[in-house]
Amino acid sequence: MLPKSWVRLLTASALFAGALALLFAHLAVADGRWGANYFPNTELTTQDGKKVHFYDDLIKGKIVAINLIYTNCEYSCPLETARLAQVQKMLGERVGKDIFFYSISIDPVRDTPAALKAYAEKFHAGPGWVFLTGKKEEIDELSKKLGLYSDPSVNKDGHLPHLLIGNEANGQWLRDSATDNPRFLTNLIGNFVDTWKNHEVATKSYAEAAPIKMDDAGQYLFAKQCAACHTIGHGDKIGPDLRGVAAARERAWLMRYISEPDKMLAAGDPIAKALAAKYKAPMPNLRLGQIDVTTIVNFLSTQNVANENAGVAKTESEATKP
Repeated sequence: MLPKSWVRLLTASALFAGALALLFAHLAVADGRWGANYFPNTELTTQDGKKVHFYDDLIKGKIVAINLIYTNCEYSCPLETARLAQVQKMLGERVGKDIFFYSISIDPVRDTPAALKAYAEKFHAGPGWVFLTGKKEEIDELSKKLGLYSDPSVNKDGHLPHLLIGNEANGQWLRDSATDNPRFLTNLIGNFVDTWKNHEVATKSYAEAAPIKMDDAGQYLFAKQCAACHTIGHGDKIGPDLRGVAAARERAWLMRYISEPDKMLAAGDPIAKALAAKYKAPMPNLRLGQIDVTTIVNFLSTQNVANENAGVAKTESEATKP
């Protein structure tokens, strides 16, 4: 069971984030500047090589979700892109109709349209989600206008994983973490859209995201940190299916790989190299503490036991059939 301090912290964080979102939205309306007179009409290029203008073609009269990424990012970008892929799946056909996703590269020199297209395909980005590149100085200006700019020295990624959600027509804007829980982000976006539209969110799509069990620290951490890229017993995703991984790998190796996958890959660890080659998406360093890593590994070990027990029960059941 999660310590009470965890629950209090999570509750307080959610309330604080909500307060910030509401404040951000309120200020956006109050000053009346979040429109054509505020947003630059920056020329950008999509992953398909199409020239578009930020204000006229991408956000004017639309509800949008915008984040900053770059394809060589080793830490937050893969996770936030995987998170948004989950959100897109849960929102279903609403993406591209009720809301539009835009991921803008902050490394446009290397992120050509072809590089962005390959990146989008790797994360299974669907229709309604556009990846964009352009001129570095213009993208920096745009990101500052959007409130998404970070000092490049802020961390090893060179930026913070923010997600900006907005309705240009009504001047409503809010910001959240792009690595937040996908169910929360889906509900946040869905409720935001439904404030201005009377469409119903497809509950079938929402049902595909398993709820987090707050009484199980291991499942909570797995859902928060790992589920964007991995399943347990439901097949490969962006990364491998982790069913049986605690039995297949030595515990010390698994602990270190979850802690420092980038360092193991750089050091030439054969398993890390094979995984990166197979899945085309090196595991990001999530910068987890040892307590969290231990909790996740212990949780994966219990899943091995659960799967084995399920297999035994199935075999015994089949053996008793006439």
